[in-house]
Amino acid sequence: MTASIAQAPTALDDAIIRSAEATLETVGRAREAIHTVIFGQEDVVDLTLITLLAGGHGLLVGVPGLAKTKLVETLGIVLGLDARRIQFTPDLMPSDILGSEILDEGADRRRSFRFVKGPVFAQLLMADEINRASPRTQSALLQAMQEHHVSVGGERHDLPQPFHVLATQNPIEQEGTYPLPEAQLDRFLLEIDVGYPTRDAERRILIETTGADEHKPLAVMNAEALMNAQRLVRRLPVGESVVDAILDLVRSARPEGDGIDGVTDKILWGPGPRASQALMLAVRARALIEGRVAPSIADVVALAEPVLKHRMALTFSARADGESIRSVIGRLTSRLAG
Repeated sequence: MTASIAQAPTALDDAIIRSAEATLETVGRAREAIHTVIFGQEDVVDLTLITLLAGGHGLLVGVPGLAKTKLVETLGIVLGLDARRIQFTPDLMPSDILGSEILDEGADRRRSFRFVKGPVFAQLLMADEINRASPRTQSALLQAMQEHHVSVGGERHDLPQPFHVLATQNPIEQEGTYPLPEAQLDRFLLEIDVGYPTRDAERRILIETTGADEHKPLAVMNAEALMNAQRLVRRLPVGESVVDAILDLVRSARPEGDGIDGVTDKILWGPGPRASQALMLAVRARALIEGRVAPSIADVVALAEPVLKHRMALTFSARADGESIRSVIGRLTSRLAG
């Protein structure tokens, strides 16, 4: 990562530039600390950091054994967040994650209800194999993700700040799972594909994780520093050309939108305005961690797939013809790249 912010527009507030410089340096050290434990997976780490800097939730999709759980644990340590993990199973109940009220009896023998917080009361929550939970439990988590509070016994309980959910999902083992409803998928800022490591990265994994000593990541940030970075991301300027590129992309991904020939008729349903909001925040965060104070159209192209692919569905005929969400998004972004 570069140690300084690229040349900024002269009209940009000097305070924003100074804050961006400091944030860039801190995020750079956080990335280095993460990579002392997570080998390879540079794109996955960057997309996860973009998700957190943009103030959103992320869905990590990959086969078992690719360090998804390790990544979330490491993020909690490096970012100085209170991190907890929930292993989702079909018999998990909403009260198991939200908490419940218990009846207490005091010394004066008076009885009263006391709320015992569940594991959702964390700053960074790992929802492991989220698609194994029943729809009822998924709905409970949905409220927490969207509203940052839970309701138990008619009482509202606010969640810690910041609050982020990083969920994992196994794409190959679907027996005994409950596919996430579209309403909940839409709450995830990015869907992040976690692929197999390169040969060099896997060699390093073999050497450094099978010895007697285990490397521990160091804390680089804290919750307040992360929230300051999130506020900075929302202050970064976005040019009209980038705004138009976001609108063109999202609207062209809808069946009745401003699409292109041979693509629109393949889309069953497409992204709503929340996708535009997600792109607007994510491109700012990507620009920041790459040393820029303003995003470009290249950022829109790079983030189009993780923002859109879980917010779209193809028609049956398109799937029968061998089309995929990835290929359709690629055709939509080719207009922007050109």
